[in-house]
Amino acid sequence: MTSPATAPATGTGAGEPPPHPAWLPPEAFRAIGARRVLVHGDGPLVDTVHDEVARACARHGGRVQRTVAGPVDLVLALRDSGPLPEAVPPAATAAPGPDGGSPGDEGFLLTRSDGVTVVLADAPAGLLYGLFHLVRLGEAAFTGEQPTRVHRPVLRRRMLDHWDNVAVHPVMGQVERGYAGGSIFWRDGRPRGDRDRLRAYGRLLASMGINAISVNNVNVGPTEALLLTDRLDDVAEIADLLRPYGVRVHLSVTFAAPVVLGGLSTADPLDDGVRDWWESTTRRVYARIPDFGGYVVKADSEGQPGPFSYGRDHADGANLLAGALAPHGGVVHWRAFVYDHRRDWRDRTTDRARAAYDHFAPLDGRFAENVVLQVKFGPVDFQPREPVSPVIAAMPATRLAVELQVTQEYTGQQWHACYLAPWWHEVLAFRLWGPAERSVADVLADVLADVLADVPGPGPHRGGELVAVANVGDDPFWCGHPLAQANLYAFGRLAWDPRLDPVALLDEWIDLTFPASTVGDPALVRETLHAVLDDSWRTYERYTAPLGVGFMVNPAGHYGPGVDGYEYSRWGTYHFADRDGVGVDRTCATGTGFAGQYPPPWSQVYESLEQCPDELLLFFHHVPYSHVLHSGSTVIQHIYDTHFAGVEEVVAMRDRWSRLAGMIDPAVHDRVTERLAEQLRCATEWRDQVNTYFFRKSGVPDARGRRIH
Repeated sequence: MTSPATAPATGTGAGEPPPHPAWLPPEAFRAIGARRVLVHGDGPLVDTVHDEVARACARHGGRVQRTVAGPVDLVLALRDSGPLPEAVPPAATAAPGPDGGSPGDEGFLLTRSDGVTVVLADAPAGLLYGLFHLVRLGEAAFTGEQPTRVHRPVLRRRMLDHWDNVAVHPVMGQVERGYAGGSIFWRDGRPRGDRDRLRAYGRLLASMGINAISVNNVNVGPTEALLLTDRLDDVAEIADLLRPYGVRVHLSVTFAAPVVLGGLSTADPLDDGVRDWWESTTRRVYARIPDFGGYVVKADSEGQPGPFSYGRDHADGANLLAGALAPHGGVVHWRAFVYDHRRDWRDRTTDRARAAYDHFAPLDGRFAENVVLQVKFGPVDFQPREPVSPVIAAMPATRLAVELQVTQEYTGQQWHACYLAPWWHEVLAFRLWGPAERSVADVLADVLADVLADVPGPGPHRGGELVAVANVGDDPFWCGHPLAQANLYAFGRLAWDPRLDPVALLDEWIDLTFPASTVGDPALVRETLHAVLDDSWRTYERYTAPLGVGFMVNPAGHYGPGVDGYEYSRWGTYHFADRDGVGVDRTCATGTGFAGQYPPPWSQVYESLEQCPDELLLFFHHVPYSHVLHSGSTVIQHIYDTHFAGVEEVVAMRDRWSRLAGMIDPAVHDRVTERLAEQLRCATEWRDQVNTYFFRKSGVPDARGRRIH
């Protein structure tokens, strides 16, 4: 089964309707727009703040000014733009409370006293983020007295990777793993030229705290390679449009660029001519785009060129580009997604899950300061359930970015409602060295602990990152599925602070996207959206691959069931089901040894059949169908029960959603209704194929006597 057809691409060119406002509808700005507002400071980002407030005031009856002219209700001010206006109450400049300290380049102080709400920032980006924080708060920002609090991002770079192709790829199309129409940047080999849509996208990015994007696919084709040189102006135009929203542009480049673009005979990272080419090319990039962010590189993976061709390692390759970027303040994001994609399925001694650790852990401490090793959150490939990648714990002397996937490649491709923030939260909260030790979020935030005290090398680099593959396209609803907007929003907010609660983030998104004044029954809307989305990731997990085994998906597009689709392929994603049992033996005692890549206690937990968590059992162990889980169910009965339950939950989602007819925007209701119908059809297919497959393999009937084909 292939993916269903996506909705027709719709842009915002001449005569075309604007895209859905997502979580920034005009009504979300009512609380600000109804006030008397003073914007104090200078610079392009401050101008953006002023323009946002001016539009809100024009709609909702308030007034905005750049100099004091009468009483004000709200002050948005840069602290270094001369003396603060008299409209700022003295209490607003008092020392902040327990969340104190300097707000830094992107943070802000928020307080309210004497009837005036005040946002103070040290830099323009902080003022912009402060404005959108007020939008989230709504009327609560203008209520009572509020002590001074400092708000600042936990992570300094919060990034989206677009897998957009400039030229239409013959297999992947305009956007690789894109499920929301075409690219908002490119169309048929040329820039899309939709400036209004890019500005609207910049607003969305700034409102959730994203400050960096890459604008092309990590699988760099011949046309895309030219963005570094001949077509740099196309990148510069995107940078110009996003700059007013504090977003820096990055570029995916091919490691073979000196050969492909420069006419050199080699791309050897230790060759002086290659180094000179990268340095001169990078100087030209910064001459055209002074705030350029840097390069993103996928090397020696799935056919992409890399340093292995020259007998070099990934530190050699990454440091080459880092050296060219360092004088300009740029970084190279070097992806750790490196593995042998030409596996022999007969050979059970090798394991794709081991690959990133085996390649990169020995290189810890050798990467330059401005190299960011970009590690997928799990060891395989964005499955609905994987263990956290052991690489995150193994490289304390390397700057890391944990990579998530907002585009739902393996979680329903934005046809299925699947709110991913609870899954991401589990990843970010995972305690890498045991329950009392640091979490993934702590590692990214560089929260130091005794566990690193004796680590050799230069020590941990400050400032980890969260990066995600974007899910935006030219669909009128940005993400194809209107409810998939919640994933995009939640990623940005978690990148700002990985400790945020997914349920609270969903509430934020609901309040902004469906303002109470615009819907028929606000309480019913909130209740329904929580009922549909809160547990939707686990619902998806229930009706797809069981117990962490993963990859029972159709190879043709990664949509729908294909239980044996990869079982005899070269890709290394197997489940090894036979008449006796199912699962991958990744133990040190009898399997691939992957469990041993984790530090204690997790290495022992995953090694042990008795201790391994049920949800990861088949990722680490091959077990008989009669094996009893911690839940008390056998493996085979768990497979039957969860697949039947998953479909029943989708039916309930569909029925709950139907209650909102006439309560919300009909276009949104109709699109979600369409998607839920497809989700139910597909979930039913998953249930029937998976249950039938394992019934035929095991010969064990369903204990509850339900129909299995």
